[in-house]
Amino acid sequence: MKFIDLIKLKVKAGKGGDGIIAFRRELYVPKGGPSGGDGGNGGSVIFVGDEGLNTLLDLRKNREIKAWPGENGKPKNMHGKNGVSTTVRVPLGTIIKDAKSGEIIADITKNKQTAVIAKGGIGGRGNAKFASSTNRVPKISENGTAGHELEIICELKLLANAGLIGLPNAGKSTLINSISAAKPLIADYPFTTLDPHLAVVKNNNDSFVIADLPGLIAGASDGKGLGLQFLKHIERCQVLVHIVDISDKKSDHFLTYQLIKQELSKYNKKILDKPEIVVANKIDLLDDLSAVKKLEKAIKKPIFAISALKKTSLQPLITEIANIVKKVQTQEPEIIKEDHVLYKYQSKVIESEVIVKKLKEHDWQVTGSAVAKIAERNPLNTYQNILLFRIKLQDLGVFEQLRKKGVKKGDSVKIYNYDMIWEED
Repeated sequence: MKFIDLIKLKVKAGKGGDGIIAFRRELYVPKGGPSGGDGGNGGSVIFVGDEGLNTLLDLRKNREIKAWPGENGKPKNMHGKNGVSTTVRVPLGTIIKDAKSGEIIADITKNKQTAVIAKGGIGGRGNAKFASSTNRVPKISENGTAGHELEIICELKLLANAGLIGLPNAGKSTLINSISAAKPLIADYPFTTLDPHLAVVKNNNDSFVIADLPGLIAGASDGKGLGLQFLKHIERCQVLVHIVDISDKKSDHFLTYQLIKQELSKYNKKILDKPEIVVANKIDLLDDLSAVKKLEKAIKKPIFAISALKKTSLQPLITEIANIVKKVQTQEPEIIKEDHVLYKYQSKVIESEVIVKKLKEHDWQVTGSAVAKIAERNPLNTYQNILLFRIKLQDLGVFEQLRKKGVKKGDSVKIYNYDMIWEED
């Protein structure tokens, strides 16, 4: 399966159904009254964490994700059906951002965690809801609101307890092959691993997830080699397992170690705060362990000397990784306390905004989020609806702003999608 960790999508929630104007006309019911039902709510686009996935490949099949609209209201006070929501399964570690602002909408880190990315529109009210003691025959209804629509970026940062880091051909894939059931591609040339691999490693009654990540080179933090495609996955690992090819006699192993640390620091200094285990690999190719001792003295910390190929001294390393993972997990605060967490992306539109602009002589335009919201909800299909629309505009102060800016009788005023003629002197 191809590994995909970044994708751009359009999501569109369903529109709310329109309320209708209807009246009861039944035998032996002389005063039927209003019976227009409400429209159903539009469906939402909901992302759900799935621990069985490890790539965003499935999202490439459909670059636009839509939910179903709500049905319009019906006579006899019947409510329109709510639109069906669309559920999208994503791997754990998926970050969802607004493509325009870069704002993080949701961060999926738990299995079955849910995030409402695009909220469905609200169904409009039918005329039955507008009946009152002073208006027993209302000819008023509301349209449903539009569903939330936006462009998002889904970015996957793998969730793993431990991440294997090191230069290309250091033996990371061989190690993960030896300690787990994973079978990554292994060869005697650099950049054999082109995509991250996840594997479960067992240690007695415990287990942890380890990531085989593509090798780093100098300049990776600037995008060289596999660059940022690799580095971003390290951010989610709890423990770093630094693999050094100790058999390479031509290399200065301490400088090699420092090179990797430097690239991590340039990308994100916080990565260096993570617990680190240093591993000297390929000791089967050495005559003695003097190179290991020299590196251990230079970095001033214990080193695990192993042969991933010959499976030499692997159990002490596995036990150490498991112990540190367990320790880190007990120290980290639990961010999400429930299995099902609902994130609601809140639009930052200012609902009280009204903009009055003079386009040219005798032509005016009224826009703004508050005006759009009123116009969207009010169909101008009856005299009472038009009257209600005028009252709401007056309450917003639209007419007062027009007067202050010098509107004259006979001027054309475009409010949202409606053209009107100013009748006052």
